[in-house]
This record gives sequence, C-alpha cells and structure tokens, in this order.
Amino acid sequence: MKGKHRIQNKAKIKQQLYLVYFLAVFLPILIIGVFLLTNTYRLLSSYHRDLLRSDNLRVKTILFEITTQMYKLSEELVFDEEIANFASTHHYVWDFEVKRAEKVKSIDSYEETYAEIDSIEVYTDNPAFMDYKQFYHADKKLRASDWFQKAINQTSVFWMPMSRTDEYGNVYWNLCLIRKIPLVNSKHHAVLVIRISDNYLRTRIGSEEYPSMISVDQSPVFYSSDRRSYGFSQPVEIDYEEEYYQFSGDLNRNGEKHFVDVSTLHMYQSDSKVYICTINEQAYGNIQSIIYTCLAIIAVAIVLPGLVIHFFADYFTSRILTLRRAMHQVSNEDYEIVNSVKGNDEVSEAFLDLEIMVRNIKKKDAEMYEAHLNEKELVNQQEVMKFKMLSSQINPHFLYNTLETIRMKAFKAGDREVATAIKLLGKSMRYVLENTGTTVTTLNREIEHVETYLAIQELRFGNKFKSYFVIGEGIDVENIFVLPLMLQPIVENAILHGLEEKETDGKIVIAIYHSEETEQGEFLMIDISDNGFGMDAETLAKLRESIELHDESRSRSIGLYNINQRIKLSYGAEYGVEITSEPERGTMVRVKFPLERAVEE
Repeated sequence: MKGKHRIQNKAKIKQQLYLVYFLAVFLPILIIGVFLLTNTYRLLSSYHRDLLRSDNLRVKTILFEITTQMYKLSEELVFDEEIANFASTHHYVWDFEVKRAEKVKSIDSYEETYAEIDSIEVYTDNPAFMDYKQFYHADKKLRASDWFQKAINQTSVFWMPMSRTDEYGNVYWNLCLIRKIPLVNSKHHAVLVIRISDNYLRTRIGSEEYPSMISVDQSPVFYSSDRRSYGFSQPVEIDYEEEYYQFSGDLNRNGEKHFVDVSTLHMYQSDSKVYICTINEQAYGNIQSIIYTCLAIIAVAIVLPGLVIHFFADYFTSRILTLRRAMHQVSNEDYEIVNSVKGNDEVSEAFLDLEIMVRNIKKKDAEMYEAHLNEKELVNQQEVMKFKMLSSQINPHFLYNTLETIRMKAFKAGDREVATAIKLLGKSMRYVLENTGTTVTTLNREIEHVETYLAIQELRFGNKFKSYFVIGEGIDVENIFVLPLMLQPIVENAILHGLEEKETDGKIVIAIYHSEETEQGEFLMIDISDNGFGMDAETLAKLRESIELHDESRSRSIGLYNINQRIKLSYGAEYGVEITSEPERGTMVRVKFPLERAVEE
C-alpha cells in the first residue's frame, strides 16, 4: 500500500509539472507563435504587395510620361501645313519632289531625336500618292481596317497595339499613337501613326523582379517581360466597363501562386485606357521560406523545454518523495532521520531546515511555556494600569461643586470679579467635558462657549481688545450643527498671536454667514479676524503649510492643524481652514462648511 501511495504522489507531482509546462511554455509559445506567424505573413504580404504596387505605379508613371510626350509630338506633326499639303497633292513635279524630300528629312530628325520612337508613318488614301520613306499609300485592305476607319471618323487621338513581321518572319509589337491629319479642301484622308519602340520600353520599365504585362483597352498584350506573352490576353480577368479598374490579389499561373497588381492608366487627351499588370513571382516562395523557418523555431522552442521538463520531473519528484518520507517520520515524533537528499538547492536546504527544526522542538516548547508565564504577567500589569487609571479619574460633578463652593466664598467675601471668573471657568470646563468624545453640537452652543472664553480673556487683559459677533441674515444658530470645540482655539490664536504686540484698541470680529449658491451648493462661512500687525508673505506661507502638514516638532499652530484636519475628515478635502493676512492690517481665519450638511433635516 505504501509503495502504491508513493507512486500516486509521484504521478501527481509529474502531472503538476506537465501542467505547468503546458500552461507556462507550450500554450504561450503556441499562442504567440500563431500570432507571430499570422502577423508575419500579413506583414510580409503587405510589404511585397506595397513593393508590387510601387513598381506598378512606376511603370504607369513612365508610360504616362512617354505617351504624353508622343501626344505633344503628334500635335506638331498633325498641324504641320507642309505635311498636310504633301499628303493631299495630286501632282508630281520636280519642285514638289524637292519639298517632299525636305519634309521626309524633317520626320527623320524626329526619329533620330526621340529614342522612344520606333517609327513615324503617315498613311493617305490619295490614289495619286506613291510610297516614299515614312509616307505610305493606303491600299484597299488597309483602308478597310478598323483602326484606319476609326482614325478618319474621329478627331481625337487613340492608342492601340500593332504588330508587324520583318523579312525573317519575326513578329514585333508596338504601342502606337493613331490620329487623323486634317486635310483642308481635300476629299482624301491622312492618318498619322507613331510607333513606340518596344526596346525603349523594355529599357525603361523592364524589371527582373517584377514582370509586367501591358495592354490597351480590350486588345492583346503589346508589352511583356516575357516576349512569349505578346499577342495574348492579360492573365487577370479585367472589368473593362469600370472607369478606373484596380485589382490587387493573387494569381494562379502555371500551377504556382503569385502576387499581382493591376491598375488603369487613362491616356492623355484620349479615350484609350492602358491596363498595367505587374506580377511578383518570388513573393510567395520567400514568404513560405520565412514561415517554415519560424515554424521550425517554434517547434524547437516547444519540444526542447518539453524534454527538459520530462527528465527534470523524474529527478525532482524522487527527491521530493525522500523529503516527504522524512517529514512524515518527524510528524510521528520519530526524530532519527537520515539526510539522503543530495545536492545544493532548495530541496536539500529544506531537509537541513527539517533537521534544525527537530533540534529546536524542545527549545520551542520551553520558550512557549515561558511565553505563557509572560502573558500572565502582562495581564496582571494591565489590571494594575486600569486600576491606576480609574483611581486617577476626577468626577466632573465633584469638580463643578468644588468650583461653585470657591465662587460662593469669593462672593461672600465681596470679591465679585473672582466669583465671576470662577463661574466663567466652570461654565467653560463643563462645555469642554460634555463635548469630549462627541462629534456635533449646535452653532449656538459653540458661540456661547466662545463668548465665555472671551469674557475670561477680557478679565485677564482688561481693555486690550474688544470682541464682536456678526450673524448674517438667514443664519439659524439653533438649527445649524458644527464640530464642537472648533472656534475657541482660533479665537485664542488671534488673541495670543494676532494681538500679541497690541496694547490697546484690539478688535476680534467673529462673522457668521453663508455664501451664494454655486454648483457645489451653499457654504457656511465663519470668519475670525483681528486688527493686529498681520504677517508678511513668507510667514503666511509657512503658517498655511503648517496647518496642512503635521510636524511633531512644532509647538505653534497645532490647534489650527487639528481643526483643519477634523473639518476635512468630516466634510471632505475641499473644506477646512483658510488664512489671509497683510502686514499692519491684521489676519483673518476662515472656516468653511457645506451648509446642507450643517443644517438639521
């Protein structure tokens, strides 16, 4: 049974380690790996598509530049009067042949100047015309061709691919500008054809990395990086009805998947549209290579820790079981354990701690017994302290009765001033003792306490100061509740510090009013002001800081600090004590409460 129990425990520890491996290694790596693979694929695809789109834009820009330049050249040729007259003439005289040769020479100069021109051809249906260099007579077959008919029936330029076969049977394709040459006062027609050099296009827009296929309208391809594609349709199905056709996606070609980008170029001053198809044949291969590398790294990151966890689980569980047997032996009060856990890690240190624990058990028992005795002694000391505290308490009624006895003796002796002072002192002490431990009192009782205190101080200082109470309109002092013992320390501070250097004509004013209603409600304001010497800005700043931050080493302004903190704790941080002062103009301490919380419901 014991052996079976150990196997079950070992299996539990292994399961926990495998669970930790699954949760801490396998699952996070799998999730992160899937995220990284999908994100990497997306980023690489986006990167290659952006490059492909940029190359497509490059080709479009070059084509637009070349075709626009050819259009401007055609403007010069079409509206050249000499060419128009030459194409429409019916006579062959020697002088005219000279002009004819001169005009042919000017067209030759265009072909020599512009590398992008393969040839410039002028076709006319004038029956009296004979072929000479760039000028050709349009025979019946040529006149019946679609492009010739289209050219003579419209005035705008159009573009189309045209093929031609050389004497060796090689077929060549060119992008051609075709437009009508207006012949004034003539029943004949002339058509200008400018062929753009295929070799020039290959030099300007050719790219080994991004093959391109270009066509005009619904015509076959006139340019391709692979010459075998000339004369065939675009590999992507194009919606020719769409004004600005744009496509970016995938293309299955020859059993392989490629990125493809198709865009539309509207030719300058023409209704013809050029479709540019750019293909990236290496993108998918490159992306797959990177993805497979990432997959291999993720697999190694999962398998290698798994093997480490497997071998470590066997080693670790065997040492844990050894420690467990020793602990079970100690729990049965058998302290004869043998340290068979080898190594220098936490498990071996735990076994050493177990040995130390065994050696200290008896010592701990003795310490517990001693602690028990100390606890009893502490209880006795606490009882003694309670007795001393009870014995030191003074019955408030005894105190009042004693003061009343002293007052009556002073009154009988004829010393009315002393009797009055004792009466005021007793009244003040009664208020203090009655409100010790309470949280609220009426504003009227708090004012009476301040009046009692001021009366005592006036007995003490004589004519040094006068006090005044100003109760604002609408202030019901019987139904407004405030914190007890709050105003007297402020009044005391005004007398002792505010009027400290003033011998006569001192004045203490306590003004109670409520503020106008704001978004936060109405406030109860109590201003205690004096006409003392006031404070400069530096002293005022230190005083304001002292009522906000407690400093145990400070003996002054403790009362103001306590009042400020009591108000903030009771009503909120936006309420409390505010101090203003100016040199030679006195000091004012303002206490601010929320009025709706001070008035009894």
